[in-house]
Order: sequence, then C-alpha cells, then structure tokens
Amino acid sequence: MAKGILGRKVGMTQLYSENGDLTPVTIIEAGPCDVLQVKTLDKDGYEAVQLGYLDKPRRLASKSERGHVASIGSKRAGARDGDLLKKAECEPKRFIREIRGAAEGTEVGGTLAVDCLDGVVAVDVTGDSKGRGFAGVMKRHNFSGQRATHGVKKCHRHAGGTGMSASPSRLFKGKKMAGQYGAEKVTTRNVKVVQVDTENNVLVVKGAIPGPNGSFVVVKETNKV
Repeated sequence: MAKGILGRKVGMTQLYSENGDLTPVTIIEAGPCDVLQVKTLDKDGYEAVQLGYLDKPRRLASKSERGHVASIGSKRAGARDGDLLKKAECEPKRFIREIRGAAEGTEVGGTLAVDCLDGVVAVDVTGDSKGRGFAGVMKRHNFSGQRATHGVKKCHRHAGGTGMSASPSRLFKGKKMAGQYGAEKVTTRNVKVVQVDTENNVLVVKGAIPGPNGSFVVVKETNKV
C-alpha cells in the first residue's frame, strides 16, 4: 500500500542531537484521517485511497458534502448499486485528498494514523505556498533592477526593455514579468523524517515545507532514490 497521510503545518523549531548538532525541523500535525473511499482498477481505472482530515461542522457543510461521508436518506439511493452506498459514516471533512497506490488492507470507514509512516525514511510534502499578491519582477523573479544613477529616473525597480525587435515582433509566452506571486501548489521532495510521534499524531521532518502555519499539507512516502 502507498504510504501517505493528510495533516497541517504547525510551525518550525530546532532539535539538538546528542553530540550537539542543531537540525531545523518542521512540526506537522498528521492525522488521524478517515478513509472515505477506496478506488480500484476494476471500478475506477486506478488504485487510490481517499482520505478526509479534520471535521467540518454540519451547519457549514453542503448536502453533497454530508452525503459523501454518510447516508442522508435519499429517496433515489435504493436504485443504485449497493457498493456505491457504502459510506464512512463520519462527520464532513475540511480537507479531502487521494493517495495514489494499492489499497490493500484499507476499508471505507477505517482510520489512518501517523503510525502508517513508521519506518519511512523520507517523504514528499505538498501544500499551497504563501500568497504574496501582485509582485514586481525584483521580488518575483529576483531581477537586479535598474541602476541607481546615470539617466535612470523614477523607474529603478522596473523590468526594463522586453521587446523582441522586428522579428518576431512579439513576446514569447512565459516571459518573466510582474504578476501573481505565490498561492500555488508546491511539492517539496525527499524531505527526511526525523521523528514519528504516534501518541500525539505528530510528524517531525527536516527543513522547511510549503505554506504558512496552519495550512493543510499532503505527506506521502517519496519515490525519489
């Protein structure tokens, strides 16, 4: 089975080893997660486990969100296949994602805790990076900007010329310019696992991971060798 879990970033701190070496680490509150669906090759064309993390109040959940995790007594429910009616019978979830891979030993309605990562050496962590709004080229792309003197007047942080001459008389797509910076899906790969605390549902990894404190993340065993 593919090893993975959902959680949220708590923050960063540092740990000292017995010989005095300092290691910067990130604390992740990982799980427990409810198994909402199990995807199979025969039925869905691929194998995956759909997990849900952190309960969502029913008053904030739509009817489709409530019906996804528990039976809500639809009149048309009896006409469908019995396998489709199997629900996790839990509360609606704030964060739902799929972990690709074989789903052996996993059943709908089960619970996945951080101990599923016991023995894992390194993980891939996926999250949404911090949003920085509309940013200029110096902040977004690390441009050096214009010179401070000699003819440069009130445009020291501008991008400068972007023209492509008479041929091709246009800009190519992907040109580095000012624009939306951050707030995009980012994966940090091959992050070393420092500690797995099964009692407190805490995963400690080395270094930084994407997103602000409190943001949701997906942690999966890395396939990078």
